[in-house]
Amino acid sequence: MHLEQIKSPEQLKKIPVQELPRLAEEIRQFLIESLSVTGGHLGSNLGVVELTLALHYLFDSPRDRFIWDVGHQAYVHKILTGRRGQFETLRQYKGLCGFPKMRESEHDVWETGHSSTSLSAAMGMAAARDLKGENHRVIPIIGDGALTGGMALEALNHIGNEQKKIMVILNDNEMSISPNVGAIHNYLGKLRTHRHYHKIKDEVEFFLKKIPTVGGAFASAAERIKDSLKYLVVSGVLFEKLGFTYLGPVNGHNLVELMECLRQADKAEGPVLVHVITQKGKGYLPAEEHAENLHGVTKGYKLESSKGVKKPNTPVKYPKVFGDTLIQLAEEDPRVVGITPAMLSGSGMNEFAARFPDRCFDVGIAEQHAATFSAGLATQGMKPVLAIYSTFLQRGYDQLIHDIARQNLNVLLAVDRAGFVGADGETHQGVYDIAYMRCVPNMVIMMPKDENEFRHMLYTGYRYDKGPIAVRFPRGTGLGVEMDEELKELPIGKSEVLREGRDVALLAFGTMVPLALQAADQLAREGVKAKVVNARFAKPLDSELLDRLCEEETPILTIEEGSAIGGFGSAVLEYYAEQEVYGMQVKTLGVPDYFVEHGSVNDQRQEVGLTVDNITGIARKMAPRQRRRA
Repeated sequence: MHLEQIKSPEQLKKIPVQELPRLAEEIRQFLIESLSVTGGHLGSNLGVVELTLALHYLFDSPRDRFIWDVGHQAYVHKILTGRRGQFETLRQYKGLCGFPKMRESEHDVWETGHSSTSLSAAMGMAAARDLKGENHRVIPIIGDGALTGGMALEALNHIGNEQKKIMVILNDNEMSISPNVGAIHNYLGKLRTHRHYHKIKDEVEFFLKKIPTVGGAFASAAERIKDSLKYLVVSGVLFEKLGFTYLGPVNGHNLVELMECLRQADKAEGPVLVHVITQKGKGYLPAEEHAENLHGVTKGYKLESSKGVKKPNTPVKYPKVFGDTLIQLAEEDPRVVGITPAMLSGSGMNEFAARFPDRCFDVGIAEQHAATFSAGLATQGMKPVLAIYSTFLQRGYDQLIHDIARQNLNVLLAVDRAGFVGADGETHQGVYDIAYMRCVPNMVIMMPKDENEFRHMLYTGYRYDKGPIAVRFPRGTGLGVEMDEELKELPIGKSEVLREGRDVALLAFGTMVPLALQAADQLAREGVKAKVVNARFAKPLDSELLDRLCEEETPILTIEEGSAIGGFGSAVLEYYAEQEVYGMQVKTLGVPDYFVEHGSVNDQRQEVGLTVDNITGIARKMAPRQRRRA
């Protein structure tokens, strides 16, 4: 076996070219077997095996900079750069990261978990290379889905204008996570179907050269004929007009063709774009047939299947609750419109899209557009519901402020993956949205304690007509609580007291409510009576409750799965400061001021102290001894 011998790109280069297809199959088998144990991004990595082999075989990482956009497809790169032995720890606490990570290897020159960043980073690296007088290649690898991101298009424009020597690899597998949408996707589809352009162009150029020159007018006409031919057969004219040399499309699974194309690209002056056609899930039939489902697999994934191993009686997942509730709202009100930036399935909107195709908009990897598009809908009296991950909403922050909140438009933000996300790690942690939304005027921010309250909050957000409102909800499954048949509107800014007590008050936000209840049970056994409050709203706060706690001189511990700086706890402290309340004992517990890396959600909570034992310990110290009751 070749794979066992490879611990660096230098060892890869010693393998005869004719043996590379065999190595590709070994890598695929390793990925399938390894990820069935650890979980991870399967389909995207199976699709780039030959492409990654070709890049490392022909070029010289880390001297040459390989910049993986998104990072979902960097597993093969990690295998070839000496990390195969660490794959048993993939995406686990303190283990191998599922994305490129600088501290892991000198071959990881750029860290990313979000799409569309590679081209801007490549331009920065190429500019630095030229300023320092160095001579190495800069090779960003970007997917066709990521190319729809506005940032990628901005970078293409800049690279083309500056004419930096950059080799852009467009990995076109016709899919990101959800199926790609939009004009660029359709354009690339046309390119894929016109494979004979270069042959026709060469024949026409040969013919034109045979005609005697009859002056500038004829020369100009000849050039127009060539340009018209480009448009006629739909060549890579878009990229050429942006200043790139366009090569392809080339079969990304044919190593001979692919390597020859890359050699030609290396000879080009200025920026070049190599259009590589790959198949997501290549070499593993279930992943080929179920590319969307097998973009990523969970631990215990069952081989030769398209499904993971499920535990019996698993509570419903939050995206399912969201999708079902959205359908219910849409059935009752034709103004309800669903919007998502390329996360149709992830957000639980597939059934909604099937039921209401004219009222469901997947705008592609374009969070900024999604936000302002929602704002535009709201100006016309529609009821837009923007389903977006917390970590992706960061990318539309200016639009949230400038276009939605500043105009005080009725947009309901369904903020998924709020809180820790587990194995995806620091690039995807949804722990900053409370802080970055709370400072924005006109915003309302709420989070449910369970999936049943989530439905009521969605209904509350739909009914709210005084501006933008956000409902945060966590990744994964609910608590398995009983679901109410009828939806009800919750009073804005009002919390819910779940347990009475005057020794200490535990103000818990969202997913922290169950932990607060468990901590209260433990405290009760020690003679400490804790009030447990389901805060519900981070903005506006329940001022009546806070005033009452102040009057009763009850110490307060706020608990949130979000940034301690600027979060819900900060809001409580700010409230008492504004009211000029002095001597009130308030302590906040949240995510500290550093990026929490990958692992299980429980690992991440344990690391930052969001545990029952820690909550109990802090609350115990806060409760006045003379008020403890036996």
